[in-house]
Amino acid sequence: MELLANQIFWTAILANFLAQTLKLFLYYLLEGHFQWERFLETGGMPSSHSATVSALAMGVGFQEGFGSALFAVAAVFALVVMYDATGIRRAAGLHAQLLNQLVQELQKVLEKGPAPEPLKELLGHTYLEVLVGAFLGALVAFVSFHLFPAA
Repeated sequence: MELLANQIFWTAILANFLAQTLKLFLYYLLEGHFQWERFLETGGMPSSHSATVSALAMGVGFQEGFGSALFAVAAVFALVVMYDATGIRRAAGLHAQLLNQLVQELQKVLEKGPAPEPLKELLGHTYLEVLVGAFLGALVAFVSFHLFPAA
């Protein structure tokens, strides 16, 4: 029951939900139709991982204080997640893209056998996607804790 009343938790969940929803509409504007599966996918603009951890860290800061040890833990966690999104996960996505291209070229040359299932390419984020996600998360936390202060 305590979790249901935890403003930090719900602020982070809301930031994630808003980022994923925003992703749906941004891709609708770019592609002209909704791709509902994008709501559950990683990668793309804005980074929902960054929005979530940014909202989490800012929520901890607003509730516990920005000088608290708990804020330091949340902030470092957020930085690690955002660094990973632009580093390892992005590199894995770029590798998947290259491997998919190589498999397509090989299929053309060999002209036999079914092509394997393509690897997922949209895994990580650009710096801009992470920055926008982090800003969105901070904004959600600010609104949550200043317009709806805990009782």
